[in-house]
Amino acid sequence: MEQQPQASRIEPEDSAFAVGMIRPDLWRQLLETVQQWQHQTITNEAVLREFAKLANLETFYAFPGAKLLAQIEEAIEEDDSELAETLISEVSLAILTRDYKSEDYTPNEFQLHSEERERKKQGHHNRPYFEVLVVASNQHRYAESLLEDFMEQRRNEDDFIYEIVYVESYQDAYSAVILNGNINSVIIYDNIDYEAKHPVPFLLPALTHLDGQVDQTDEAHLALQLVDTLSHYRPELDLYLVSDRYSEEVSSDERAQQIRRIIYASEDVLDLHLSILEGIRDRYQTPFFDNLKEYTKRPISTFHALPIARGKSIFNSDWISDMGEFYGKNLFLAESSATTGGLDSLLEPTGNIKIAQEKAARAFGADHCYFVTNGTSTSNKIVLMAIAKPGDIIVVDRNCHKSHHYAMVLGGLKPYYVEAYPMREYSMYGAVPLIEIKRALLNLKREGKLDRVKAVDLTNCTFDGHVYNTRRVMEECLAIKPDLVFLWDEAWFGFAHWSPFLRPRTAMGAAEDIEYWLQTAEAEESYQAQQLQLGENPNEEVLLNTRLIPNPKQVKIRVYQTNSTHKSLSALRQASMILVKDVQFYAIEPQLKEAIFTHATTSPNQQIIATLDLARRQMELEGYRLVSNALQIALDIRTQIANHPVIAKYFSILTPAEMIPPTLRSTGYEDYFATKDNWHSLAQSIAEDEFFLDPTRMTLVCGRAGLNGTEFKNLLADRFNIQVNKTSRNSILIQSNINNTRSDVAHLINVLLTISLEIEEQIRHSGPDFVALFEEKVASLMEDVPDLPNFSHFASQYRKDVAGAVAVEGDIRTAFFASWDAEQCDYIKLCSEECDQRLINGPEMISAKMVIPYPPGFPILVPGQVITQDAIDFMRKLDVKEIHGYDEARVLQLIQAYHKVD
Repeated sequence: MEQQPQASRIEPEDSAFAVGMIRPDLWRQLLETVQQWQHQTITNEAVLREFAKLANLETFYAFPGAKLLAQIEEAIEEDDSELAETLISEVSLAILTRDYKSEDYTPNEFQLHSEERERKKQGHHNRPYFEVLVVASNQHRYAESLLEDFMEQRRNEDDFIYEIVYVESYQDAYSAVILNGNINSVIIYDNIDYEAKHPVPFLLPALTHLDGQVDQTDEAHLALQLVDTLSHYRPELDLYLVSDRYSEEVSSDERAQQIRRIIYASEDVLDLHLSILEGIRDRYQTPFFDNLKEYTKRPISTFHALPIARGKSIFNSDWISDMGEFYGKNLFLAESSATTGGLDSLLEPTGNIKIAQEKAARAFGADHCYFVTNGTSTSNKIVLMAIAKPGDIIVVDRNCHKSHHYAMVLGGLKPYYVEAYPMREYSMYGAVPLIEIKRALLNLKREGKLDRVKAVDLTNCTFDGHVYNTRRVMEECLAIKPDLVFLWDEAWFGFAHWSPFLRPRTAMGAAEDIEYWLQTAEAEESYQAQQLQLGENPNEEVLLNTRLIPNPKQVKIRVYQTNSTHKSLSALRQASMILVKDVQFYAIEPQLKEAIFTHATTSPNQQIIATLDLARRQMELEGYRLVSNALQIALDIRTQIANHPVIAKYFSILTPAEMIPPTLRSTGYEDYFATKDNWHSLAQSIAEDEFFLDPTRMTLVCGRAGLNGTEFKNLLADRFNIQVNKTSRNSILIQSNINNTRSDVAHLINVLLTISLEIEEQIRHSGPDFVALFEEKVASLMEDVPDLPNFSHFASQYRKDVAGAVAVEGDIRTAFFASWDAEQCDYIKLCSEECDQRLINGPEMISAKMVIPYPPGFPILVPGQVITQDAIDFMRKLDVKEIHGYDEARVLQLIQAYHKVD
């Protein structure tokens, strides 16, 4: 009886996130199957069945191409296992390493001999490679000679080199851009078909989902519908339309705004070729970086500050020349403190920095972009200073980054803290439920303070991966106050724009969707219908539990998004961006400039600016592929840990169901692998659920291994050279990003297995006393966890109560500077009888500092906050050494309760 090939390790339908990364695995599996065939454990018929899995899939890629695929199939059919194994091995390796993109790539002699490949080897080497998708019906009168026409246009003088991928239908075009991250340009001919000619089984859910969005009866505008679909799925693509109709008729359609160029079908294909190259060149150009490279080539004498500029003080040094050897010449040749002579000013950009920022705004879906070289801590301070003045109220997540709290101090803003839901068992917080944000706004409205509320300030996604339904939050808040400003701190989420699934949950993605919706008839109709339902004076409870619809005639879209570009893209530390979509931008622009002048350095690092420029270029040209890979890495790690019989005993990665309460997951979405119809359920969850979990942020629970987060973090770093930067009492946070490879995954899994086996070995060879101690440690970490303290309240001297109500917002600035007055301050030991007595009998203890333990990293106390029992209990159970705002010598600093506020 014939042995069956090894069971497939890949279940691509399990995840819709990264189907584009399935292909290398399928080729490696085919190679393994061929190797079994060589050992005569299976027949060539079994190999052909495995090869058939790739047949339709390979339609959507330029390499290896139809001829080489035919050679492979022929070798299998003729029972030539040696040739088949060699061919498949070569293709598999070329796909895995992406060597086929290099003009130096030379196939073996038995492979495809094409004049085109020989031509590619001549002239320039290693020009950037991309692929062009051509969508045209096979009945089209140009289709027969289409590919030849394009190939004839290419020249060695071209800056880039491309190959053609040809499909005939709407569905196949959609499949191609999902699967093939090399596609950067799409040419769509009129009169295309709809149904897939090359269906791929694991994409059927995506195509089914697509069916509900396309009017298949509107054949005349099917090409324009495809433009709309592709531009929403991958907005970075250059789209070209070739039409038999009058180009004026096509260009008048609103969907044509997303087309780079419309070409009448009778025009020369050379125009298309040159347009394609121009489109790629536009994205490839990095104005500041390109200028900086030219600057390094000039013989410049410097008579300004910055001795390291040009590097003479280093390369001519007897003592620090090794610095030059380590960093290289260009780093110093590219340094200057001048903003003239071809360089631009970051504070007042008029040249290449200005253009670079405009390109970044386009790339990230914003109207405006500002580069920041002091990190997103500074970006947050700039935005809050620009949008609000002293005395304005900001509804803000109490667990947000400390830069937001300090911005309140600096600007004299009044924070109204809203609480994230707790995950007590893991000693961390989630994110702020929308009902809490609405309750805050309605409370302020009842107290007559809504006019003073300037902004809602939230972290998206949180450190641990909680992603807001940004569109719903903004729409419901705008239904209460139509001119609210939103600051979304997306320090960890800059990559999300390049995932079609995560993009709608970014600030800019949601703002764009709201802008579009406000212009539809549906928006006004929905609003009016809800007003009739609610009546004239709905009570607060009804408003809290209703999905509120804003008034389209009153809403103002004012959205700011801060990105730590260095945290998720290829940029140097401190590289950050402020993205803006604000209908009142030109009125607020002077304030924004002043805020930049206030907080930004006058000596910005040229290299940081350059990497911001380069990070944009990279993501526009290969971001989709890179982010898909990062998502796949995350899913691989999750799968390997969950399914390993030994590792899973001691370690686990928390699922969305474990990190998001059911009430905040209305669709019931539980995990990335919980359903075979994941494309539909994923899309539904992202559209409807209040929170979604970023799959690249993995909370790895280590408590069952008897390790607290800090111990485990140090063990990974000291013994195994694995670095992480966030822990909790019983977990660490693992992040995958565009830098990770499968080698990283293999190393991590091997390390976890090593630790797990060592634990098992220790348990096996130790007596009952050790086992009892181990179980006690596990119970301490997993069960005996402290309650998480909520924000109590500001002391009465730092708030202004109104009749019948206690103010929640407080004067954090005055409280902060009260700690400067030593005579008005007390100090108390955390673990002391005096502390216990004051909690019971008073006088109340008021924090003078921002007290932030690392981990978990959220502020337990802020200046002016009354200290309560739960905060003290939590601090006493902390087993971390680093607590900002807590002085071990003088312990907790307090403001005296009788301190007077002017």
